[in-house]
Amino acid sequence: MDGDADVARAAALLAEPARAKVLIALADGRALPASLLATEAGVSPQTVSAHLHKLLDGGLLEMERSGRHRYYRLAGPEVAEAVEAVARIARPQPIKSLRQSTKAAALREARTCYDHLAGRLGVTLLEGLVRRNALKRTDGGAGTERRPDDPLAQQLPDGPYVLGPSATEVFGELGVDLSSQGSRRKLLRFCVDWSEQRHHLAGGLGAAVAHSLLERDWVRRRPRQRAVDLTDAGRTGMSHLL
Repeated sequence: MDGDADVARAAALLAEPARAKVLIALADGRALPASLLATEAGVSPQTVSAHLHKLLDGGLLEMERSGRHRYYRLAGPEVAEAVEAVARIARPQPIKSLRQSTKAAALREARTCYDHLAGRLGVTLLEGLVRRNALKRTDGGAGTERRPDDPLAQQLPDGPYVLGPSATEVFGELGVDLSSQGSRRKLLRFCVDWSEQRHHLAGGLGAAVAHSLLERDWVRRRPRQRAVDLTDAGRTGMSHLL
């Protein structure tokens, strides 16, 4: 039988600055090589290798091989949720440069939360889906406002939304065929966004929407960052649809 969760060990893995930067770099769901993670963490390849070994041993990362190369990714969306939750309660680091300020603002504006969209863009996307009756709120709440008992900065066990009467049409306009969504992953999940303190769309549907918007170049990843940019085409298209 398993004992209680080893919270202290997991917290210790998160507590080291370089390891925290590695986890943040991987929080958009992609797999990255050790060389790039060393650059993200600001440490040598030898040092990041030791950190990656500890994260693998602690169950926070997974490793896959591609030829002679090794790529690392988060062990699952729950790791990204944990990072987001810690970000919510952590005091922000002092900003010492314009570059840092710009990066922080970009993360609040639009970012990936594992494999779905978060930040102001993610919240606005969900608001538009509710407005167009693609999703329907079931608890009598307004828009994307979080409920009083919703835990902060993590995925909700029971989001207060269901598919609405216009779901097939609206998600189809966004490039997502609802009939093709598999059953291996729950379709509708929702998070409380740590920077906006409101709901954004997660789960299989959130991932499918994010993938479609990236494929259309309506949303574009920033190199080596979780922040994403809404392109001119995306701004026009989403304003028209939502």
